[in-house]
Amino acid sequence: MSCWETLADYGLRSLGYGERLLPRDELTICQQVVLIGSGMLWNIYFGVLSVIVGFMLATAVALGKASQSALWRKLSEWFIFLFRGSPLFIQFFFAYFLFLSLKSSFPAASVFTSAWSGALVVLILNTAAYSGEIFYGALMSVPKGDIEAADAYGFKGWSKFRKITWPTMLRLAWPAYTNEAIFLFHATTLVFFSGFPARQQQGDALYYASYFADKTFNPFIPYPILAGYFILLTLIIITLFGIVNRRLNRHLPQNDRPRLKLKPRLLR
Repeated sequence: MSCWETLADYGLRSLGYGERLLPRDELTICQQVVLIGSGMLWNIYFGVLSVIVGFMLATAVALGKASQSALWRKLSEWFIFLFRGSPLFIQFFFAYFLFLSLKSSFPAASVFTSAWSGALVVLILNTAAYSGEIFYGALMSVPKGDIEAADAYGFKGWSKFRKITWPTMLRLAWPAYTNEAIFLFHATTLVFFSGFPARQQQGDALYYASYFADKTFNPFIPYPILAGYFILLTLIIITLFGIVNRRLNRHLPQNDRPRLKLKPRLLR
């Protein structure tokens, strides 16, 4: 089988298209590259949706923590404490059994017992807690002079938040938020170890890397391939977030614009 035939047969296997049976004999590097790349589609799915929804939820959490209302402030603080204080893997574990328990009383909850939905919910809540704390710190760091200038120009309420406070908060938080987004994409590999089942062996990149490592008894080929995909994905994230960072700081002099720096975390 040529590499092009392998790509045609297994390129979208993780989505349920193409060959259903995994190759078992004469496993080639091309097959490993294609199938692990196919599994990356799920990691990208988890990462992109978690970043989008988690960003909006994180903004609400940051505003809640900065709120004058004791109720919203405490709810935000406990939400951040719960999801930052416990390991992500444990959150997957408890969420899966929670959804299983709700399944008997609420049949509609059965949809969350699958990886594509249940694991996504956990990732969204986890990144919202970390990002919410980042946004809260940036919100507290908004210069008082900017707020006073907005008041002097007659900005009030939602108009002041949308045009002054929120853009400044994002500009201050963006470098740290970029690192959180990178870590989130890396954390999507934990879905493979969680209790959430993949439908019809349509697993993520780590699922296929582990399959080839078990079949060939040689982990030094599939896992470096997996690492290469994530390095490429990290470069794409840095590029995209760098474009947004330049957009947020376009009003500053060239020498005063902060540059994004990759600071990988060894521990969550």
